[in-house]
Amino acid sequence: MKESSLAFAKINISLDIIAKMDNGYHNLKTIMQTVGLCDEIMVECEKGEGISVETGLPYIPRDERNIAAKAAIAFFDFAKIKGYKINITIDKKIPVCAGLGGGSTNGACVIRLLDKMFNTELDIETLEHIGGSIGSDVPFNIEGGTKLAQGRGEILTALPPIKQCSIVICKPPFSCSTPELFSLVKCEKIRARPDTDGLIKSLENNDLGGIARRMYNVFEDVLPRGKQEITDIKSTLLDNSALGAVMTGSGPSVFGLFDDMTKAETAYLQLKKDYKECYLTQTINP
Repeated sequence: MKESSLAFAKINISLDIIAKMDNGYHNLKTIMQTVGLCDEIMVECEKGEGISVETGLPYIPRDERNIAAKAAIAFFDFAKIKGYKINITIDKKIPVCAGLGGGSTNGACVIRLLDKMFNTELDIETLEHIGGSIGSDVPFNIEGGTKLAQGRGEILTALPPIKQCSIVICKPPFSCSTPELFSLVKCEKIRARPDTDGLIKSLENNDLGGIARRMYNVFEDVLPRGKQEITDIKSTLLDNSALGAVMTGSGPSVFGLFDDMTKAETAYLQLKKDYKECYLTQTINP
């Protein structure tokens, strides 16, 4: 058996951290959006045992440490399916450790593909439950679109979709450690937070400018390094007519929203002069 599909990246239109929970995780409040930047996933199943992952990138794990492999294991455990050898091939386009959910969307895609291949016909909530066992962003990526995510990211509320618009994403040449950033956040000391209610109202009113003006990510205030470079990328996007610009996830990628493709192309070409990992894409609403 063989199936393939696209695994789309996500951006955080806003990201707030409400409190640290008793289980050690943080209670988030974030609006996420699917974008067109994507990897392509192929899953092959045959009788046997074992699991492998091929990406062509030597620094990405090829065994059960890879979230795509974890997703396959979690699916088979839940569905009580045994006796299959799995090979997962990932054509990577989403940059790694970028705040774009590349690993999480790969895991979600594997779950969807296995559900199709084995005709288990699990509902979305069940697929999201399986995904939540392997990563906080995986449930969102099962269905994607425009959603408010709370808790660890597993409590999802569908929101009115952002109308299709152009997006420029730029990843500076360093990574941010998600655990380190969380350790630096002191919830009781956060002074500036996203206007989540205002964002939802702007979504309801199909007001792209209102959305862009309210984008905010509390992680930007605790960056241990690279803050000036992220500020510079945001400035370049805004100087080239982005309606708004913000860091996504735990970074370091920055994105800008545009209501005009020509302006987005101009910003993309400007940033591409200095940054290898720069992408011109758009919102996706499945």
